[in-house]
Amino acid sequence: MSDPLFRGVLPALVTPFRDGAIDEDAFVHLVERQIKGGVHGLVPVGTTGETATLSHDEHRRVVELCVKTAAGRVPVVAGAGSNSTTEAIEFVHHAKVVGADAALVVTPYYNRPSQEGLYAHYAAINEAVQLPVLIYNVPSRTAVDITNETLARLSKLPNMVGIKDATGDLARASQQRLMCGENWTMLSGDDLTALGYMAHGGHGCISVTANVAPEQVSSFFNDAISGQWQRALYAQDRLIRLHKALFTDASPSPTKFAMAHLGLCAEDLRLPIVPASEASRKEVLAAMRDAGVI
Repeated sequence: MSDPLFRGVLPALVTPFRDGAIDEDAFVHLVERQIKGGVHGLVPVGTTGETATLSHDEHRRVVELCVKTAAGRVPVVAGAGSNSTTEAIEFVHHAKVVGADAALVVTPYYNRPSQEGLYAHYAAINEAVQLPVLIYNVPSRTAVDITNETLARLSKLPNMVGIKDATGDLARASQQRLMCGENWTMLSGDDLTALGYMAHGGHGCISVTANVAPEQVSSFFNDAISGQWQRALYAQDRLIRLHKALFTDASPSPTKFAMAHLGLCAEDLRLPIVPASEASRKEVLAAMRDAGVI
């Protein structure tokens, strides 16, 4: 079997803000902390990075800063999605120009394309830019679900290399692996079910929790990759409360609260996301203690 293009844990990085602007120094420090913590790659400007409220210039700047800071030590998969195919192509092209290793392109949201429209969207990106693309399927946010049949068609295109699957449907993973072939990279987009996803043949996860606990999450994936399932299960048991706690309020507000508590960045968010509730904060702190973060 061929090795996947990406494997292990790739944190979906938060974008730190201070006084309304991107806190570039804090972002660089966060990238360094992730690499030191043993992560296998980095994903800037995804959902957790509040990409929906970044300007295009800010989006590009965060990708550039991530690539520059990583300096080839781990791969960078740049968020590059849009519900406009033309705009998505522009973001993927920028990712290639600045040296990202791949782009993460979410299924077009809000306009709800058909399966043929989804195929045409990714086929156009494939033709326009020579850069590996991971397709991001998250129906709970986009109101559209790309089927395994459509993914099997896309897997035959040279630049469509894999999936970030945030459906939580583990049976789909086994079926997709068989339909898309051994070269198809399969990453979970859901920390809660990543252990099961790996057991179904997945290669890793684009993780929210790694922002808070990079060492613990990296260790978990190293165990899963090497087939140390009992150790991975033990790590899952320690992390499961944190996985859930980081979604007790609108993401990434609980994650930013946790990181602010650790002194890593300000808790600042952009509307319409507001700071985590008191109940969420209490649960996050308890979960951080369970996971050995504090």
